[in-house]
Amino acid sequence: MLASIIIRTYNEQRYLGELLQAINEQSSEVVDHEVVIVDSGSTDQTLAIAESASVRVVHMRKDEFTFGRSLNLGCDAANGDILVFVSGHCIPASRTWLDELCKPLVESKVSYTYGRQLGRDTTKFSEKIHFEKFFPNYSKVPQQGFFCNNANAALSREAFDLFRFNEGLTGLEDMYLAKLLLEAGHSIGYIASAPVFHIHDEDWRQVRIRYEREAYALQQIMPEVHFLLADFCRFCVAGILGDLSRTIEEKRFLPELLSIVLFRVNQYWGTYQGSKELRKVSKRRKHDYFYPKDLEQVHYNDENHSAPANESAQRTR
Repeated sequence: MLASIIIRTYNEQRYLGELLQAINEQSSEVVDHEVVIVDSGSTDQTLAIAESASVRVVHMRKDEFTFGRSLNLGCDAANGDILVFVSGHCIPASRTWLDELCKPLVESKVSYTYGRQLGRDTTKFSEKIHFEKFFPNYSKVPQQGFFCNNANAALSREAFDLFRFNEGLTGLEDMYLAKLLLEAGHSIGYIASAPVFHIHDEDWRQVRIRYEREAYALQQIMPEVHFLLADFCRFCVAGILGDLSRTIEEKRFLPELLSIVLFRVNQYWGTYQGSKELRKVSKRRKHDYFYPKDLEQVHYNDENHSAPANESAQRTR
């Protein structure tokens, strides 16, 4: 079975070569693969790197870009029965990443999978904690709910043809599609054994804008969610205190103190700014989505008995 790996790029020269090399080094027994790059007007060496790797490139203008539109273009250009999505600044962290991500689709267990995300040497401390919540070391096949993330994901062609990606959203096109699929009777799976390093080299303004954009998109996915100023204060304090407790355990309190405060303030202030128009949600649903800790681990460890991802198989820089 053919898997088409679709990579969205805009000035991704820093990590694209490493990503393509890691794809070529995959030990694939479940699927074959091809690579399709959707570039939205890169002005650095991104296209030269893609050309040297002999991958297919689909071009779109920068002013035409939305996350959903770029993915739809890539999927239309792809030949695979499985559509794999990976960001241009993500690096597969194991040689079996592709097979593990695609296997539940080949076996028809779910229609949409997403894999684990890990920080690397330049990842901010709080973002590593954030990754641990949303991308834990246990699998969920199938999972409850429609959370999904296209930085590291795979989708059956049949499921894509059913709905396609929403081209009008400012982000979270993955969650929107996952919600539609769940409502149509499909299942979503989280695969802890398909990890990537997700590298966000952002300044604090970019962090704030990212969360503001996602919160704005969340209005069309969960219109009942309303993030108040009181929520900003509550979740910000909870995030900062939780992160600082980890630095004490790891003896990194002083070096990470400022970074933690700046990350959580910009994360939740961006969320507050982007969600001003949202309606109120139940206390429990809001708590599950925004609270900085993972609340599902016991359930999935007990119900699915899923083995943790093989950390020794992960590549490091």
